[in-house]
Amino acid sequence: MTKNHEVGLTSAEITGLWTTYIGESMSICMTKHMLKYLEDADVKPLLEESLAVSQKQLSEIQTIFMKEKFPIPKGFTDDDFNSDAPALFFNLLPLSYVYGMSRISIVNYGMVVTAMAREDIRLFFSTCLNSSNDLFNKAITIMLNKGIYDRPAMIPYPEGIEFAKNRETFLSKWFEPQRPLNVLELTSIFFNSERNYFGLVFLTGFIQVVKDESIKKYLIKGKKLAEKQIKFLNDTLRNDDLPVASMINTEISTSTISPFSEKLILNLITMLNSTALTFLGHSLSTSSRADLSVEYSKLMVEIMQYGKEGMDLLIERQWFEEPPHAPNRKELAK
Repeated sequence: MTKNHEVGLTSAEITGLWTTYIGESMSICMTKHMLKYLEDADVKPLLEESLAVSQKQLSEIQTIFMKEKFPIPKGFTDDDFNSDAPALFFNLLPLSYVYGMSRISIVNYGMVVTAMAREDIRLFFSTCLNSSNDLFNKAITIMLNKGIYDRPAMIPYPEGIEFAKNRETFLSKWFEPQRPLNVLELTSIFFNSERNYFGLVFLTGFIQVVKDESIKKYLIKGKKLAEKQIKFLNDTLRNDDLPVASMINTEISTSTISPFSEKLILNLITMLNSTALTFLGHSLSTSSRADLSVEYSKLMVEIMQYGKEGMDLLIERQWFEEPPHAPNRKELAK
């Protein structure tokens, strides 16, 4: 007779489920607003599919938590979404939104799924990864068909392969500040620039609708930080006579009525800021030109400081939903 042993959720599995619930509940509010004013017949089905995926994932996580008798996070609800607000973003931002967020999700789910042990949770996140990958591919196809997908820089193919002949030559060439950029560095520069343009659009729109002056100042500071990164990255490309990344195709309306709660806006910017550290950390690990390594390191410190300011604002307003944590054994022992 086989005995089935029900294994509870590990801390890694709780982390994946909990953070996904928070993120997808936020995405549902964002997507609902964009869908209300979206008329592009090519893009609308993609947004509808994206919304359906988020709603399905939210429902499945709720089922898992209820089965485990685990508290369901509050996340974001219709209370964080003003359905009567005018459109804040026009043109093709909804398409860029699916492209950008699915790209982030692929990276996140790729890390999450490898930390899962329980079969049902592992299969759930494998499905999440596949869904994000599907949305990403569809978004790029539409962007290519519309002629708005900005490709990374192209370089002449090398005539052959090359190996380092001795340590001194290798180190001198590899860490020389002004040597030509290699393909690893070019890739990081392009996508970091693209990511900052993406954030810049949201920050510009949010700045004109938030009423809380402390939050507005924080968003303005974030906009300047994004602009600083874009300038450095594009200047680096220009110095090598390479094309720079361009602003994503979008248009911000003149509305001053926010479609989203300030709680959602502040949490979204904090989340995107945290994601920036992941991508910059990867860029630092793959870039060996001295000027890039130094600048990436400095930017990461600035981004961490900016993130702390955002967290302070969330905590002050009691808008930060704490992740589940281990019991304080020292307190229990008193």
